Parts: sequence; C-alpha cells; structure tokens
Amino acid sequence: MSFSRPLSKLTLFAAIALVSAAGAASAQSATEIQLSYKDKKFDPAEISAPANTPIVIKLKNLDAKAMEFESKTLKVEKVVAGSTDATINVRAQKPGRYEFFDEYNEKVARGALVVK
Repeated sequence: MSFSRPLSKLTLFAAIALVSAAGAASAQSATEIQLSYKDKKFDPAEISAPANTPIVIKLKNLDAKAMEFESKTLKVEKVVAGSTDATINVRAQKPGRYEFFDEYNEKVARGALVVK
C-alpha cells in the first residue's frame, strides 16, 4: 500500500505527458493559409485545406477600416482592425465547403474554405 501513491503520481505524470505530446503534435500539423482583404474582397476568394487537420488562417486586412471575419459554419468570428494582421484558428473540419464573409460588407465580401 505504501507505494500505491507514488505509482498513482507516476501514472498521472505519464498521462499529462501523453496529453502534452498529443497537443504539440496537433499544433505542429496545422495547415496554415494566407488570406488578405482589400476593397471589400478576400484574396484568394476560395481557399482549401485537408480534412481532419486544424487550420490557421493568417489574415491581412489591407484596408484602413476594420472588418469582421465571420463564418457561421466554421463557428468563427473575429474583428480585424484596419491595416493589421490577425490569426484565426479553425478546428479540424470534415470535407465540405464552408462559407465566410466580412460581416460589415456581407453581400459583397464573401469567400469559401474548401476542405478535401
């Protein structure tokens, strides 16, 4: 009975190490996508990423005014000040087409993420 406590602590540390390693591996395998926004348009208007992989969108707002990157299907929204960059983290997705837009100019500023 006296060594059951050290064993349980050892088991706990091993579990933490496994979770940390899995998190690091997941972060390393993220797909990074460059995207810019200018004159109420995304460039490119269609981006793609592999399925079941976390996605990091590096967005450059080249306009002087703020914009809001939003996607209801990706469950993401982020205000990006004018003339600044933003990082948008997207969870791994199943194959499909996911629309996004600038909420301030929703009718004209639209794009899509295609996951294959």
